[in-house]
Amino acid sequence: MWTDARPLLEVHDLHVEHPDGTGALRGASLHVGEGEIVGLVGPPGAGKSTLLLTLCGLVPVTRGRILFDDRDITGLRFHDALRAAGITLVGQYGSVFPGMSVRENLELGMVLARDRTRVRPRIEDIYRRFPQLAARARSAAGELDPAERRMLELGRALMPSPRLVVLDALGDGLPPDAARQLYETIDLANRTCGLTVLAAEAATEPVLAASHRAYLLEDGRLTLDGTGAELAASPAVERALQRR
Repeated sequence: MWTDARPLLEVHDLHVEHPDGTGALRGASLHVGEGEIVGLVGPPGAGKSTLLLTLCGLVPVTRGRILFDDRDITGLRFHDALRAAGITLVGQYGSVFPGMSVRENLELGMVLARDRTRVRPRIEDIYRRFPQLAARARSAAGELDPAERRMLELGRALMPSPRLVVLDALGDGLPPDAARQLYETIDLANRTCGLTVLAAEAATEPVLAASHRAYLLEDGRLTLDGTGAELAASPAVERALQRR
């Protein structure tokens, strides 16, 4: 387990308000250690997406602090977070460009890279991790099935060799086997190259199976934390998800 890993991401007493003034996040505090996979589970509407988007600079912070590698990034815009901190995001909703090829979509993951000589070796690395993408390299992304599209989005997020990958509902709407395959690839990348991941899902499996640690989010509050296995077996998590 990586529970003693040096904190890479630290969130302290994070508050975010909806436009009507009601609380979307109410004092959330968590940390992600370097080399950890950390899961975030909870029912729809609990605030998971809001939390992740706030970390990435896409939702304004009302109160609290976000530290990345001991640097205060509270309020940092997304592109600044990507370039300066090394954070990439796979959002809840699809973001592939359907008229572009698989390879062209992957190349977009390096659009902010200063060293363009890294593009080709990074694509080759992604193809090794996702043979299905290699086989469809020249195909239009719009021809991919939903699982392949999420695979492409994940591959693109890995292109710049990020220090932290943030995943919002990566497996949502996919068949269980397809979601499991994605998280198995994430787990392998973690074990082979120390990939650090914060992943939110409404369904606990397979994200908890891949997570070293995990948190339960309910109504904007983090109410439980432990190992992935502990939360997978927790009646409190089961009850929370039944209150969808």
